[in-house]
Amino acid sequence: MENVKKNKKTKVGVVVSDKMDKTIVVKTERLVAHKLYGKYLRRHAKYMADDPESLCKIGDRVLIEECRPLSRRKRWRLREVIEKAV
Repeated sequence: MENVKKNKKTKVGVVVSDKMDKTIVVKTERLVAHKLYGKYLRRHAKYMADDPESLCKIGDRVLIEECRPLSRRKRWRLREVIEKAV
Protein backbone atom coordinates (compact mmCIF):
# COMPACT_ATOMS: atom_id res chain seq x y z
CA MET A 1 0.00 0.00 0.00
CA GLU A 2 1.30 3.40 -0.98
CA ASN A 3 1.86 6.08 1.65
CA VAL A 4 -0.22 8.99 0.42
CA LYS A 5 -0.24 12.16 2.49
CA LYS A 6 -3.79 13.41 2.89
CA ASN A 7 -4.70 17.03 3.43
CA LYS A 8 -5.90 17.55 6.97
CA LYS A 9 -8.57 20.08 7.88
CA THR A 10 -7.33 23.18 9.71
CA LYS A 11 -9.13 25.86 11.67
CA VAL A 12 -8.11 29.18 13.21
CA GLY A 13 -9.55 30.19 16.55
CA VAL A 14 -9.00 31.72 19.97
CA VAL A 15 -8.07 29.76 23.10
CA VAL A 16 -10.87 30.05 25.67
CA SER A 17 -9.56 27.54 28.24
CA ASP A 18 -6.16 26.10 29.18
CA LYS A 19 -7.07 24.58 32.55
CA MET A 20 -6.63 20.96 31.48
CA ASP A 21 -3.27 19.21 31.32
CA LYS A 22 -1.87 19.28 27.75
CA THR A 23 -5.28 20.28 26.35
CA ILE A 24 -6.77 23.58 25.19
CA VAL A 25 -10.29 24.58 24.16
CA VAL A 26 -10.40 26.62 20.95
CA LYS A 27 -13.42 28.68 19.87
CA THR A 28 -13.86 29.27 16.13
CA GLU A 29 -16.34 31.66 14.52
CA ARG A 30 -17.89 31.69 11.08
CA LEU A 31 -20.40 33.94 9.31
CA VAL A 32 -23.55 32.33 7.93
CA ALA A 33 -26.13 34.13 5.80
CA HIS A 34 -29.75 33.92 6.99
CA LYS A 35 -31.77 31.94 4.42
CA LEU A 36 -34.63 34.44 4.10
CA TYR A 37 -33.23 37.83 5.07
CA GLY A 38 -29.61 37.49 3.97
CA LYS A 39 -28.27 39.05 7.16
CA TYR A 40 -25.01 37.50 8.35
CA LEU A 41 -25.07 35.67 11.68
CA ARG A 42 -22.08 34.63 13.78
CA ARG A 43 -21.91 30.94 14.54
CA HIS A 44 -19.28 29.47 16.83
CA ALA A 45 -17.97 26.02 17.69
CA LYS A 46 -15.56 24.87 20.38
CA TYR A 47 -12.92 22.21 19.82
CA MET A 48 -10.61 20.45 22.27
CA ALA A 49 -7.07 20.35 20.92
CA ASP A 50 -3.88 18.64 22.06
CA ASP A 51 -1.19 21.03 23.32
CA PRO A 52 1.62 18.67 24.45
CA GLU A 53 4.04 21.39 25.63
CA SER A 54 1.31 23.62 27.19
CA LEU A 55 2.40 26.61 25.09
CA CYS A 56 -0.99 28.33 24.85
CA LYS A 57 -2.70 30.72 27.23
CA ILE A 58 -6.23 32.15 27.17
CA GLY A 59 -6.65 34.69 24.35
CA ASP A 60 -3.99 33.26 22.02
CA ARG A 61 -4.93 32.95 18.34
CA VAL A 62 -3.99 29.45 17.16
CA LEU A 63 -4.09 27.13 14.15
CA ILE A 64 -5.34 23.61 14.87
CA GLU A 65 -5.40 20.58 12.56
CA GLU A 66 -7.49 17.45 12.47
CA CYS A 67 -5.91 14.22 13.73
CA ARG A 68 -6.83 10.76 14.97
CA PRO A 69 -8.98 10.59 18.13
CA LEU A 70 -6.73 11.23 21.14
CA SER A 71 -9.49 10.93 23.75
CA ARG A 72 -13.29 10.96 23.92
CA ARG A 73 -13.63 14.61 22.79
CA LYS A 74 -10.12 15.50 21.57
CA ARG A 75 -9.70 15.12 17.79
CA TRP A 76 -7.56 18.19 16.98
CA ARG A 77 -3.88 19.01 17.47
CA LEU A 78 -2.19 22.39 17.87
CA ARG A 79 -0.13 23.21 14.79
CA GLU A 80 1.05 26.75 15.60
CA VAL A 81 0.43 29.80 17.73
CA ILE A 82 -0.38 32.63 15.33
CA GLU A 83 -0.61 35.47 17.84
CA LYS A 84 0.06 35.56 21.59
CA ALA A 85 -2.40 37.28 23.93
CA VAL A 86 -1.38 40.64 25.34
